Amino acid sequence: MATVLSIDGGGIRGIIPGTILGNLEAKLQGQELDGPDARIADYFDVIAGTSTGGLVATMLTTPGANNRPLYAAKDIASFYIQESPKIFPEKNRNNVAASFTKLFGGPKYDGKYLKSLVEGILGNHTISQTLTNLVIPSFDIKRLQPVIFSTIDVDGNQNLPTIVRLSDVCLSTSAAPTYLPPHYFEAKDANGTLHTFNLIDGGVAANNPTLTALTHISKQILLGKMKGLDIGPAERNKMLVMSLGAGVAQKEGKYNAKDASSWGSLSWLFNNGATPLIDIFSDASADMVDFHVSTVFKSFSNSQNYLRIQEDNLAGDASSVDISTTKNMQTLMQVGQDLLKKTVSSVDLETGRSVPVQGGPTNEQALATFAKMLSDERKFRLTK
Repeated sequence: MATVLSIDGGGIRGIIPGTILGNLEAKLQGQELDGPDARIADYFDVIAGTSTGGLVATMLTTPGANNRPLYAAKDIASFYIQESPKIFPEKNRNNVAASFTKLFGGPKYDGKYLKSLVEGILGNHTISQTLTNLVIPSFDIKRLQPVIFSTIDVDGNQNLPTIVRLSDVCLSTSAAPTYLPPHYFEAKDANGTLHTFNLIDGGVAANNPTLTALTHISKQILLGKMKGLDIGPAERNKMLVMSLGAGVAQKEGKYNAKDASSWGSLSWLFNNGATPLIDIFSDASADMVDFHVSTVFKSFSNSQNYLRIQEDNLAGDASSVDISTTKNMQTLMQVGQDLLKKTVSSVDLETGRSVPVQGGPTNEQALATFAKMLSDERKFRLTK
């Protein structure tokens, strides 16, 4: 089976999927499976990530010492806790002058620390050097179209993966409008052709990149170019897919038509500390992808091969993308731990809502089953 991991965007809420991934990797490292050297990148043919999910995907797949992943999954949450207060400094959230600037003269954060951090960690690594295939969406505001960075093919140009730096990819996919500045960079391919990019957060196109990853992997299977994967076109429906959300606010009650009927342009962008338009676009696209993918897997009668884990009841600071106080980050870690204990959910094809599976396992139990399937698949390949 082709194996796919997808991680949503969500800013500081990346702590939630980071916690889930730490649990998955710990299960893979258990004595009954593959031992302490196991890493997430060993098991997935494609890891897709948008915005903060793109940062996590890169952390899991960039080679470090001995050509092993730069970060173990258990280190992701602690990385966020250490670095987020410097990426999203509190002074920019609670300063009147900064709020005025956000409305009329620039993003909420200048992005300088994030840029220096990402470039310092990733150096000159390019997207072609990752330990497994990456798929990371962004959006070009000059061309008004998505740009999908992937290990094998970038924008239809086979040369670009070898020259596009991972740091540029990460800064592009995480450049959330109003929060961080767009990222501009240039790259010359092997033929000397100059490519220019004017990019913002991939969440405006695919906050949930699962469908982007499935489209990518299906294309590569058809072309016979999937690195390390021997699956023919007739078997392309045999996929094992895990999709991790970064949490969303309570589905009902955050906004309503009565209040919104009096909003002007600014209120749709900024409203009592929230960003309604961005929330609506990102949540809607993520839910539509989940609905579509779930429908496809159910139509093939292999819904057990698709696992979506998402917390859709966040409230207060926990639903923000940038509140990086110690209290809120600890809350997000607890949300991730609590999510493991909840019953696994599935999309109701009539209502489109995600509902707990009657009599189903917990998310942690589902992760254990998924880990066993991943381990079996890897052992099968190693045997062949």
